[in-house]
Amino acid sequence: MVRDYKRKTDRGNTPAEVFQSAAHAITQENLSIRNAAERYNIIFMTLHRYVKRSRLQENNDGGATHVGYTSHRKIFTDNQEVELANYAADSAKLYFGLTTKDLRQLAYQFAVTNGIPVNQVWKDNHMASKDWLLGFLKRNKDLSIREPEATSLSRATAFNRHNVNLFFNNLGSVYEKYKFEFHNVYNVDETGLTTVQKPSKVIAKRGTKQVGAMTSGERGQLVTMALAVNASGNSVPPMLVFPRKNFKDFMLSNAPPGCKGAAHQSGWMTSENFLIFIEHFVQFVKCSKDKPVLLILDNHESHLSISVLNYCKLNGVVLLSFPPHTSHRLQPLDRTVYGPLKRYYNSAADGWMKSNPGKPMTIYDIPGVLAKALPLAATPNNIQNGFAVTGIWPYNRDIFTDQDFLPAEVTNRPFVTNTPVDNPVQLNEDAIIMPKERTPSPQPSTSRSSKSGGHFTPQQIKPFPKAPARKQQKGRRKRKSEILTDTPVKAALEAEAEMRENRKKKAERTKKNMSGKISLASTSKRTTLIKKYPKQPDTDSESDDEDALCLQCLEAYSSSRNEEWIRCTKCKRWAHLRCAKNDDYYVCLHCLSDSDDDY
Repeated sequence: MVRDYKRKTDRGNTPAEVFQSAAHAITQENLSIRNAAERYNIIFMTLHRYVKRSRLQENNDGGATHVGYTSHRKIFTDNQEVELANYAADSAKLYFGLTTKDLRQLAYQFAVTNGIPVNQVWKDNHMASKDWLLGFLKRNKDLSIREPEATSLSRATAFNRHNVNLFFNNLGSVYEKYKFEFHNVYNVDETGLTTVQKPSKVIAKRGTKQVGAMTSGERGQLVTMALAVNASGNSVPPMLVFPRKNFKDFMLSNAPPGCKGAAHQSGWMTSENFLIFIEHFVQFVKCSKDKPVLLILDNHESHLSISVLNYCKLNGVVLLSFPPHTSHRLQPLDRTVYGPLKRYYNSAADGWMKSNPGKPMTIYDIPGVLAKALPLAATPNNIQNGFAVTGIWPYNRDIFTDQDFLPAEVTNRPFVTNTPVDNPVQLNEDAIIMPKERTPSPQPSTSRSSKSGGHFTPQQIKPFPKAPARKQQKGRRKRKSEILTDTPVKAALEAEAEMRENRKKKAERTKKNMSGKISLASTSKRTTLIKKYPKQPDTDSESDDEDALCLQCLEAYSSSRNEEWIRCTKCKRWAHLRCAKNDDYYVCLHCLSDSDDDY
């Protein structure tokens, strides 16, 4: 089949009105067919066939006579193709889009289930042909083959209507309480700047298999930048966290004006460095308890330290947190500033590499590159658009539509409760929907014929993905959107911090006590014999058919028969002599930790 056929003539393009006028002249004016064809510039035989068909049509049912070429025979009708196109578009909105092979298989199942005759090639492969797929995409111009952007499951599920409504409820209460103006609403976020940039596109010879561009290395070093902007389009000078133990002033050479610097061995933002940024923020904003400002930020651990909350409360900074894993839709900086910043930064880094050939970029060159890229990205227009598209300013809690929440519908699961049908049912991820009566649709048989009058939609044949119930897992406490500087929230965070500190102190005491007992055991009299066992060591707590495991490295005895083993003097379990690192008196870590309960 010719997939990209282009017409070479204009045959068949004569409008139907011209044929009707010529036929009227023949019947009413007694004009011959040849003279009518010359008058209306129509081919004689074409007009002759049209007149003949029109006379036959009048004698039968009086319908309109077809003009021009007929369209090729299609497997599906226009309405059926619309159903397939809508299903493919909705699947992409759910982040479970169809591949070309999935769509071909669905088309075959859709045709067979509804009793639509298909070609033998479809039956042999159990899917539609490639020619049908290409024609389907040409007939549906709003569909195209796209490369999807990887989106984590946490982001897709956390951005649901309930979490977003909770954030806008908190935002509205803060606006109502403090009467903030647009220049007092700020957003802060961090991003990483690396010494290895993503090269920009270059012009090269067509057909070249590989085109390279120079970077300073394979793996670069990371510098974290924290930036705060407000709804009026202004920004506070950024802060850079360098991957060094101590910060030196020379690190900020050629940096943007007013830039603040800090250091941490990892180059990441920590609680101590974020406190430095908040002090820097208050210095530029000039806020106080009498003139408070709103600072919206995410739930990163460095933002929730008690020292930061106390300082903000004393200096009139009201902290409001986003729901977790929703910054890709609610964070103004992520929406309209950091994307252009990365492009301008990579372009400026390319220019630096060309200006310094043969010289690798270091972390001390990043401030100079940032000074060129930041003014181009953090423009007033970009910043204002970021606050507008997220609904933060102007305040618009209905900025997101139902289609924006479609990915979260995959994991919406109702709790097992005795809630009446007329009341809302609470779902996981704190989502709220109104229950609907659902009748399970029967699975259509492939032998069903369209003569029975039934029609199955693509969604009935291949339902949209729905996640099953998930087991509750222990882990870090789940956060939500909160006004962090409110007294109840701040008190709860202080209690959490105190519990973490107590656990940390207990672990340090346990470690110290263990080291003391081990040092004492090294001078004690030897009480356990060390043997090179030719057979499996006998264990008191395990059955004979189970293999003994080393208490330290958990390696089985069957895989290390030729090594020396030693037994704990308390629990009588075994460990490798090399793992125990003690040939006089061995007490395993489990027994040492159990004896430390009095602490």
